[in-house]
Amino acid sequence: MHAPAVLADAFSRVHGTAHAAVADLSAEQLTWRADPGANSIAWLLWHLARVQDDHVAAVAGTEQVWTAQGWSARFALPFDDAEIGYGQDPSDVAAVPGDAALLTGYLDAVHQATLRYLGTLVDDDLDRVVDEDWDPPVTLGVRLVSVVDDDIQHAGQAAFLRVLLLRRG
Repeated sequence: MHAPAVLADAFSRVHGTAHAAVADLSAEQLTWRADPGANSIAWLLWHLARVQDDHVAAVAGTEQVWTAQGWSARFALPFDDAEIGYGQDPSDVAAVPGDAALLTGYLDAVHQATLRYLGTLVDDDLDRVVDEDWDPPVTLGVRLVSVVDDDIQHAGQAAFLRVLLLRRG
């Protein structure tokens, strides 16, 4: 198996975990937070999709799905279109709607764009430097693994919140 195919498999696992985290939950459940400063399942899914969309579009040299396919308008969030969720406060978390179809629709669109991009790559492409602001400079492979790592963590957090939520009744 070639490295881009391994990355596609990893992103597909995140996609499946994220879908399972929202399955059959109400809007109220999707926006439930364990405490007032915690993230909701809705915010976690929106954030992981935004990070993936932002970072993959940057290395692919394409417009983000968020704006290119009108997801920003559909979500109608009180944030700038460039917002991906880093450093947001509890009121920002509360602004993300608990609409499972909207969340998974955007996630699906980002996932498809990611898979299309990965399908254009060969192993040697992963050695291309994409960010010289770090020491050592960041390669495409390192950037994509970083995105997968961030996404896995947030999908796992959403899955954990789902269990907490369902256990509390």
